Amino acid sequence: MKNFIFISPNFPENYWKFCKQLQYNGFNVLCIGDCPYEQLKDEVWGSLKEYYWVRSLENYDEVYRAVAFFIFKYGKIDFLESNNEYWLERDAMLRTAFNIKSGFMQKDIKKIKFKSQMKKYYAKAGVKTARYCLVKTLSGCKKFIDEVGYPVIVKPDNGVGANDTRKIANDKQLEKFFEEKQPVQYIMEEFIFGEVNSYDAIIDGEGKPVFETGNVTPCSLMDVVNENGDSMFYIANQLSEDVRKAGRDTAKAFGVKNRFIHFEFFRLTRNQPIGKKGEVVALEVNMRPSGGISPDMMNYANSIDVYKIWADIMAFGQTELTCGEKFFCAFAGRRDEKVYYYSEQEILGKYAQNMRIVDKVPYALSGAMGNRMFVAVFKTKEALDEFYSEIFKTIS
Repeated sequence: MKNFIFISPNFPENYWKFCKQLQYNGFNVLCIGDCPYEQLKDEVWGSLKEYYWVRSLENYDEVYRAVAFFIFKYGKIDFLESNNEYWLERDAMLRTAFNIKSGFMQKDIKKIKFKSQMKKYYAKAGVKTARYCLVKTLSGCKKFIDEVGYPVIVKPDNGVGANDTRKIANDKQLEKFFEEKQPVQYIMEEFIFGEVNSYDAIIDGEGKPVFETGNVTPCSLMDVVNENGDSMFYIANQLSEDVRKAGRDTAKAFGVKNRFIHFEFFRLTRNQPIGKKGEVVALEVNMRPSGGISPDMMNYANSIDVYKIWADIMAFGQTELTCGEKFFCAFAGRRDEKVYYYSEQEILGKYAQNMRIVDKVPYALSGAMGNRMFVAVFKTKEALDEFYSEIFKTIS
């Protein structure tokens, strides 16, 4: 029996489903997490062979000892994954330390985590990227801005999501950024006017996609986080062919195998130096599933089970699952402090047949996803748009 170590099965709260499907496929599912034993939910307990509690997943020594314990007790570890952006570096460190050759190793981290390093692989894939400079001095940044013009975007070169991402529109804001910035490496890029389109896929051991879908984010995640705005994105009922090609070419350039991936691209909303309106250009790669409730949304949009597809690839290298009826699957995240025109009860009454999930957003994800989430499916784009216009309408 093969052994699979899964990091943090309890968070995000739906990730136990990855473990459950691994268990169905015959793995010993060995989990490491920072949730105390007595607080683990029944569905988590029911999806694993053994759980090792650590006081903090941030403490490498604790997690290292947990992996060593599992090796001592169960023997060779075949896979180690978290499927979580925050732990990708930790996963790679542990694979390297224990010679677990099932995924990216420590030497691979720069190319999959540092935004400046991603650009050479995008170039290999033939996908355009924004002009950039690494932030070192104020004068160096001003020289770059003289070339590309305001506004520009600054963010940590190795960052998660939209955390600490800023749009800088003038010299005053640039100087303020230098006064406030953290002691980490930042990257500065020309501003791209575009709508985010993603390529989400499960890639097999030969580097071939066995499942593909994608989401569209009409509003800027950076603005949602920085301005505490409403959150919205949707899984499209059909993946556009230009995004599919860009995603496949990018996955090949990065040498992706045996992974669930989430690659983000801009679809340009106007003509600009990087390209013409409608063209697809690179944003960033994420070597893990789209976050939060997204895997469940992919299931609703494609009438399928992506948790099982992923587990099938881990166990057998292939899957027999195929997509069923296709839908648009909408995510809407509302803010507790805002007063909306339609109450939650009114929304649920009108969209009862469409609604799939209504729940509180975990605090750790609320910055990007709002406080209260609504996930619903629609057969047409017109119905999707009407839902968004009503759920986000406020009392002026």
